[in-house]
Amino acid sequence: MGSAENSRSAARTAHIEEMRRAERARRRRNRVLIIAASAVAVVGLVAGGVVLLGSRPNDSNSSNSSNSKDTASDAKAPGSPGDSGDSGHFVTGKDGVRTWSGKLSRNHVTTKVSYPMHPPVGGNHNPVWADCNGTVYTKPLRDENAVHSLEHGAVWVTYTSKAQKADVDALAAKVRRTPYSMMSPYENQAGPLVLSAWGRQVSVKSATDPEVDRFFAAYVQGAQTPEPGAPCSAGEMK
Repeated sequence: MGSAENSRSAARTAHIEEMRRAERARRRRNRVLIIAASAVAVVGLVAGGVVLLGSRPNDSNSSNSSNSKDTASDAKAPGSPGDSGDSGHFVTGKDGVRTWSGKLSRNHVTTKVSYPMHPPVGGNHNPVWADCNGTVYTKPLRDENAVHSLEHGAVWVTYTSKAQKADVDALAAKVRRTPYSMMSPYENQAGPLVLSAWGRQVSVKSATDPEVDRFFAAYVQGAQTPEPGAPCSAGEMK
């Protein structure tokens, strides 16, 4: 019995010692790997620093390059005064609706924008939209706020002082019944009564012109809307 027990004890001791040797070997390997990885990282950092220093221009050239880049960026930055970001022209369809053929920018700007069409049907615009939840304004809107409303899918009815009062009243009543629409006076336009949506515009002869209903049906939240479902209330009020 004693001999057998001594044999088992010796075997356990030998097994424990073997495990300890294996653990010490594993730790040595880990230390070697860590040291090697650290060395590689240091070499990489040094090499990267050399590349950066070698590619860095002298102070005077760096300053001039930075100034040139800022100047070019400012010159092209959307929102510079007068920059609508639009290009192209209107194409008139058989129904009289004019469709803008070209680019209509959609950047938010806080400056006054000069649009290539009146009323504008798209382009850079103010971050705040004009309330267009069937809203009838008695004073002119800012173009930049109105364009944002068009981006949300609104139809904008505008009229000049030459429009008949009966037509203005009838169109105002229609707008009040129609979410995603708005109305305001606008003198700088081709005809007395104009309807606009994003990228679309039509002049109508009167409030009873069949094109009024067709335009509303097609373009209130129509397929041309860049941001369908975006809010039309709680915007820039009169």
